[in-house]
Amino acid sequence: MKKEAKIKIAKELEEAFNKYDTCYLIDYKQMPVWKMVELRKTLKRNNFRIKVVKNRLALKAIGDKFPELKPYFQKNTALAFTDRDPIALAKLLKDFSEQGKVLEIKAGLVEGKYLAPEVFSEIIKLNSKMDLIGKIGYMMSYPLTQFLRTLQTPLVNMGRLMSALKDKKES
Repeated sequence: MKKEAKIKIAKELEEAFNKYDTCYLIDYKQMPVWKMVELRKTLKRNNFRIKVVKNRLALKAIGDKFPELKPYFQKNTALAFTDRDPIALAKLLKDFSEQGKVLEIKAGLVEGKYLAPEVFSEIIKLNSKMDLIGKIGYMMSYPLTQFLRTLQTPLVNMGRLMSALKDKKES
């Protein structure tokens, strides 16, 4: 590979590290090509990005920004990026890995913070942002719903009493 091409790739990786605040380093353990294509399609469908990298070029791209990641750039390395939901990406990678046992998360960055490989199993147990937003919305609306039901109860009971009285007078 020519030097110009290497510089271009390193610059693209540097831009990706700047653009995306979440990145997982993946060891794809001799994954067959068709599995990698399947992974790429799955990630693309969910608006995530994956890039197979050369370790030296990736190390050049990160420079001195993330020194804790440097030891993990060995053997086969791919980078999965997202700027939206790190939990959803982690769960998707875990699910794909369980299907074929071909992926292993080496390390990562979650919203700019270093993620050790042993912490990855804790990340996938968390709820995604959309799940949390939904739960907060439900918790905010629940008291109002209960209050409205409390206000409606006397009217409903009055309607039932009136209906029972009407039935009693008719019979």
